[in-house]
Amino acid sequence: MGNAQRLNKYLANLGICSRRNVESFLSDNTVTVNGEIVTQPGVRIDPQKDTILLNGKTIKKPTFVYYLLNKPKGVVSTTADEYGRKNVISLIPTTERIYPVGRLDKDTTGLLILTNDGELTNQLIHPKYHVDKVYKLTIRGQTNDVQLKALRNGVLLEDGITSPAKVVVSKVNGAVSQIEMTIHEGRNRQIRRMCQTVGIELLELQRISFGPITLGNLKIGRYRNLNPQEVQLLKNLR
Repeated sequence: MGNAQRLNKYLANLGICSRRNVESFLSDNTVTVNGEIVTQPGVRIDPQKDTILLNGKTIKKPTFVYYLLNKPKGVVSTTADEYGRKNVISLIPTTERIYPVGRLDKDTTGLLILTNDGELTNQLIHPKYHVDKVYKLTIRGQTNDVQLKALRNGVLLEDGITSPAKVVVSKVNGAVSQIEMTIHEGRNRQIRRMCQTVGIELLELQRISFGPITLGNLKIGRYRNLNPQEVQLLKNLR
């Protein structure tokens, strides 16, 4: 089976359900492979050879959609939230089942890509592709050479040392300064933890680019469709 893959990956890449909730999806729906009901997400299938039906009907590949959102503060980057907080999905009116490519924490604003293209999502967030993300940091006071060197060399966090970051001081204005930091990792609250470790007081954090995609002048809380050229640029990162 040259094109064999796990059923959970197949369904996730089609945007039908996530790999995480495929078990509950299979319990609520009937998926058959060559006439046999499948209940285990790890079953291996070959989409080019096997007949795969969802509730008795051929599974159709959805139309992929790609959005760029300028995420506001206070909105969580999840498809649902156990605490009832507003999430990024609610900001984009669409009938497609979209999800964010990676995450921004609740208090971070800026560029977030949302799509139903599971294959592209998995590749963009995979560590081996080293997709650069650029952040604008507003900090109290000014940085010193020791702090900048630590960020550029890698900061030891509780989950290991970070990869070297690119850091540029973009604005110095007495009590408040701005720096731009480029990283390719995607650890939880990574930049906030890096700043805390080296003694930088972070006031505001905004992501301004993801790979070749930039936020531009998109207003906070607004979204737009990625154009075909931008989508192709993302796919070329594979």
